[in-house]
Amino acid sequence: MESKDLIGSTPSKEELVREILEKDKDLKGSNIDEELLHELISGKVSENINSTHDENLTLGQRAADKIAAFGGSWPFIITFSLTLASWIILNAVILKTKAFDPYPFILLNLVLSCLAAIQAPIIMMSQNRQTEKDRLTAANDYLINLKSEIIIEDLHHKIDILMEQCEENKRNQEILLKIIEELRNRSS
Repeated sequence: MESKDLIGSTPSKEELVREILEKDKDLKGSNIDEELLHELISGKVSENINSTHDENLTLGQRAADKIAAFGGSWPFIITFSLTLASWIILNAVILKTKAFDPYPFILLNLVLSCLAAIQAPIIMMSQNRQTEKDRLTAANDYLINLKSEIIIEDLHHKIDILMEQCEENKRNQEILLKIIEELRNRSS
């Protein structure tokens, strides 16, 4: 077998991609368009999802993320605890007779309920965006893994070809050595 025959039988990267995509159980029945195929073969598929996602955020979404980040932090817990303690001490001890919110602290209860009612949806919006970002990251990771698999398959195939060529060269060398040995024996 000549090396041209071996190299000529090398599947193109496009054929490798198609073969890998056909074997992929997760993609059964999905439509892999030509653009994705060519992107996997020649283009750079990795991207920074964080910067891409963050560029498209509206002002409200950025504010929600910052509020959610602060609402789930120690500075918020400490500030909130100090505010609650101050409110209770002010109304129960200092302004005992002229308290603006006496002991059952109904106004404080109303403020806490309103805060919880506003803070919960804001945190949920932020979590939904994080979930969306995680989905984009997973899809990007999948494409990177797929491209890596394609490259590895291609390299594996090329190494197999090189190994076959080495074996063929070794056999040819052995044949040539035998011929040389026979010629030496005849001439002596």
